[in-house]
Amino acid sequence: MKKTITPNDILSMDAYNAIREEKRSGMIETKKNRRVAVGPYATFYFENYDTMWLQVQEMLRIEKGGVAQLQDELAAYNPLIPQGHELVATVMMEIEDVNRRAAVLATLGGLETKAQIRIAGEVVNGEPERDLEYTSPEGKASSIVFVHFRLTPAQIIAFRKPENEIIVAIVHPNYSHMAVMPSHVKAEVVKDFIPAVPV
Repeated sequence: MKKTITPNDILSMDAYNAIREEKRSGMIETKKNRRVAVGPYATFYFENYDTMWLQVQEMLRIEKGGVAQLQDELAAYNPLIPQGHELVATVMMEIEDVNRRAAVLATLGGLETKAQIRIAGEVVNGEPERDLEYTSPEGKASSIVFVHFRLTPAQIIAFRKPENEIIVAIVHPNYSHMAVMPSHVKAEVVKDFIPAVPV
């Protein structure tokens, strides 16, 4: 699996438009295997090269910024591609009602530091993507947080073992929920690790 999107990987708009519907349909299926709902509102979407490549192509299509925009998009999205020793998740607080969403987020300041993955009893604390502000001065959380889960080689080995359940959790005082990572999601995201890690 590739770890970095380069300018050579990006299609022209004509070439992308020709395959866009196929790519978007395929990504819907891919994301079904890379999502874990945690509690009533939070969903973890585990990112990889393919999800970020599509995001860059879509941003270029929407904003039509050309080469200048491409560099900004690569700088924004390349850090969200797992580099072989980590999982990277977009954590979304999905609340349809605007007023309800504002009220809930107002109680969740610091949410970006409260995500965890638990592997055979070991806790891997999420680290928010740097240089982004996720909590306002008033203590309101962002509805979207990018989080890295960096694993040791031993933790990756434990993650791979079929008998080990993987728990995805948020431990915020006002939002404390956990979920077992489904087996089909575990089978998909384990591909994000370096294959050479011994089993």
